[in-house]
Amino acid sequence: MTDHEARLLGPAEVRALAGELGVRPTKRLGQNFVHDPNTVRRIVRAAELAPDDVVVEVGPGLGSLTLGLLPAVAAVHAVEIDPVLAARLPATAAQRAPELAGRLTVHTADALRVRAADLGSPAPTALVANLPYNVGVPVVLHLLTELPGIRRGLVMVQAEVAERLAAGPGSRAYGVPSAKLAWFAAARRAGPVPRTVFWPVPNVDSGLLAFDRHEPPAGDRKDVFALVDAAFAQRRKALRSALGGWAGSPAAAEEALVAAGISPLARAETLGIDDFARLAAARVGSATS
Repeated sequence: MTDHEARLLGPAEVRALAGELGVRPTKRLGQNFVHDPNTVRRIVRAAELAPDDVVVEVGPGLGSLTLGLLPAVAAVHAVEIDPVLAARLPATAAQRAPELAGRLTVHTADALRVRAADLGSPAPTALVANLPYNVGVPVVLHLLTELPGIRRGLVMVQAEVAERLAAGPGSRAYGVPSAKLAWFAAARRAGPVPRTVFWPVPNVDSGLLAFDRHEPPAGDRKDVFALVDAAFAQRRKALRSALGGWAGSPAAAEEALVAAGISPLARAETLGIDDFARLAAARVGSATS
């Protein structure tokens, strides 16, 4: 943390900014603006950022979280799909954090289409964002795929999404999002966020999800993810049956499962990402032998 500080946005400032821009938060874009400075400070603390970190923030909106991030890191890449909000953000930073505004780069873009080359240098090392509810999971997975320099992250998502992303094998919430995120990172829930800190107040609960990147399992990610999708498409079935289409037949699925050391009667929700990677490799091995 530097000696410089930013003047954070409170409820009155958020509404005034929105009024100035003629912005009415839309459900289509999943817009719920944080207007509580204490929540912003809490998110920045929980993200455990280093002064040399470079943050990518998705959906900065009016800039509440952006202003909290600028004093804590070397640079912020703010990716905003709404051109009106994107155009105003640099001025908000200049007004409320004049000594820090040079750390901010705003990209008017869809986060689901962003590539590393689009952001340029310095390359992001962390993801910190209040993610739109309707695209939280695909945004996290896309950015971890496209931005290999991201080592850690803290995102605010729907509470049930945070639960699913952090779930481990055998739990009721474990599924496709949990397994795919586990390919990239170890995730954990980092606390609830009350509805009252948002404008407008959402009709769902929110939660923080933290993650730390690790080395992925051996194997081809696309092959493993296709297997994860196939396994959970019929999650109530034993894998021998559920993976018949993926393997070519139930017998071929059983052969791959046995080769991978997995019971053919197991269900998808009992397998960790290392198991899926081993099974995908076993199928490739049997197909080439």
